Amino acid sequence: MPRIEFELTTTVAPARFIAALTDFSPARAETWPNVDEEHLKVHEVGPTWADVTEGSSLAGGVWERNRYDWSTPGTVRVETSESNTWLPGSSWLYVVAPAGTGSHIKVAVDRRPANLRGRVVALLLLVAGKRALRGATEQVLRKLQQPAA
Repeated sequence: MPRIEFELTTTVAPARFIAALTDFSPARAETWPNVDEEHLKVHEVGPTWADVTEGSSLAGGVWERNRYDWSTPGTVRVETSESNTWLPGSSWLYVVAPAGTGSHIKVAVDRRPANLRGRVVALLLLVAGKRALRGATEQVLRKLQQPAA
């Protein structure tokens, strides 16, 4: 069960980053590199939560149905309820705090493999996951730093 943690400091304001985390419009696939449009399905969205299936073509198609919760200010919790790769209870946790004119972001990812595909992806995460997930988050932050078109 890989657990990956990393931290980033950025000029992106906390509200802007959390808004990107909780934007489930079709633009989500453009913002987040690990989300393909064909794997994105929004089941239901409430004022501080969402039930969403998302994923990518990685390893033949990895998807998960997640419950997003942003009811605690500065925190977005994402818990897997169903997946073709991960057991329920697998999760992401984002803690976003003001830092100067930007943000300090702490990310914790817990993955519980459900099958052979999950074990293979988990092994890849153990080897290169921190760098890959940090890099994907930095890519999102670069997009968010650009002025709106």
